[in-house]
Amino acid sequence: MSNPGNASSINSVARGLKAAISNPNVSDEAKERAAERLESMQETGELESREAHEANVAIGHKAALSNPNVSEEAKEHSADVLDNLRV
Repeated sequence: MSNPGNASSINSVARGLKAAISNPNVSDEAKERAAERLESMQETGELESREAHEANVAIGHKAALSNPNVSEEAKEHSADVLDNLRV
């Protein structure tokens, strides 16, 4: 199975690049570099890989486990999904 942790870090990098692009305190040069890197990640498919998808699924299910508004049945389902992702 793929390593969802690696895809999670890819998603974190993408979020950081997007934040840099929209941050008014970041220089135009740094914004340009961030935009180029983000475009490169999109072109190579890094952001749309199966690993990236699985990492996003795992993040959502982990959030469900700690959300007090989620039913116990849904939490059990999320736990099962997470167990299956780690196979």
